[in-house]
Amino acid sequence: MKWVTREKAKVDRIACPWLIKNFIDKEAEFLFVPADQVLTVAEKEQAISFDAPNAKFKHTVDGNCTFEVLVEHYKIDDPAVQKLAKIVHGADVPKDVTLTPESAGLQTIAEGFRLISKDDHDNMAKQFAVYDALYAYFKEPSE
Repeated sequence: MKWVTREKAKVDRIACPWLIKNFIDKEAEFLFVPADQVLTVAEKEQAISFDAPNAKFKHTVDGNCTFEVLVEHYKIDDPAVQKLAKIVHGADVPKDVTLTPESAGLQTIAEGFRLISKDDHDNMAKQFAVYDALYAYFKEPSE
């Protein structure tokens, strides 16, 4: 399935593809387009829109980021993913940056990767290791 979102991705628009590839759609293909083209491209490409105004999956009125919306919608009941969802929320929602100790660091790392990446696909490829590492850390039983 194709998934489409806004270009120049930072936190949520990179975390969501990681989540989608690992827990929702292993064969997912991602399209990054200007914000005003997300819905048009979604219709044309028969893609699922996310993290954009009027997208199928987006931030909610009660404050959840798109990552959290996907976790809830697809009923991903994995404690490590639940912890990661809080971190992503804090990193993506400026007023909630202190939600977890890791959120500010993830926000900074995401911005740095965006700045050194040639495009959104390169950014996504570079950052997936960050989410893999965080997931592995929270998956491991604490001692």
